Amino acid sequence: MKVFAGNSNRHLAEAICTYLNVPLGKASVRRFADQEIFVEIQENVRGEDVFVVQSTSFPTNDHLMELLIMIDAMRRSSARRITAVLPYFGYARQDRRASGRTPISAKLVANLITEAGADRVLTLDLHAGQIQGFFDIPTDNLYAVPVLTRDIKANYDISNVMVVSPDVGGVVRARSLAKRLDCLLAIVDKRRDRPGESEVMNIIGEVEGKDCLLIDDIVDSGGTLCNAADALLAQGAASVTAYITHGVLSGGAVTRITSSKLRELVITDSIQPTTAVQSAHNIRVITTATLIGEAINRTSQEESVSSLFD
Repeated sequence: MKVFAGNSNRHLAEAICTYLNVPLGKASVRRFADQEIFVEIQENVRGEDVFVVQSTSFPTNDHLMELLIMIDAMRRSSARRITAVLPYFGYARQDRRASGRTPISAKLVANLITEAGADRVLTLDLHAGQIQGFFDIPTDNLYAVPVLTRDIKANYDISNVMVVSPDVGGVVRARSLAKRLDCLLAIVDKRRDRPGESEVMNIIGEVEGKDCLLIDDIVDSGGTLCNAADALLAQGAASVTAYITHGVLSGGAVTRITSSKLRELVITDSIQPTTAVQSAHNIRVITTATLIGEAINRTSQEESVSSLFD
């Protein structure tokens, strides 16, 4: 087994390698003067089981091209099997045609990864589980719930916790965590009037006096979370914390979060945190290295990955 990484999330790749007790593979991923991407694998991978760790986060297109070119380089170097490890799968929110004459970009990206030469895909908390079906190669979708559960149990009195889905679409994800914690579930029913904006309507569930935990897969602008926090506190919640797998945090999201009524935003390291995120007083990052590392180990050993979540 050999593990390599592009430039998107080397810190996570190094932590995964520490868990696996293997060195991070030597590869050069750089740009020419005209910004074309060039990849050179600097060690022998012939006959090896290779894992390429690369989140397709901002800048999404650059990191996607790095991944595709790395996979191609591995294939042309006679790697026995190539697994694309995507802690964060960009374009996942473009998983359907929301209106006429629009693409399904998530499917296109899945095709590109497959055609580049990947044999398997390993990813984390896809925006929609059915995206696994967009790939024509075996795809394992890991869940961050065990990582979130451990952190919640270490920091909260579970008897007073209420898990909250920030919208109706995230109920299945939130319910899964609520079952693990054996606590109640509430839902924020909201109406989105225009792209990038959300209006909280009402709370389904009794949240008064509860420590509310908002659960979602992606935080982008942060507007939904901040509005949900305001609505929950207005209904008498004791505190509101958000646990989100992927901290996209684009634009002014960090400023919005730090000035909000959220007690804390907890995100994973599926996307390498920026300096602004690291310095924010109420944003905390927890690692997925052990979870992803164990999934890589089981894949390499031809063992069950799904049993990680039994």
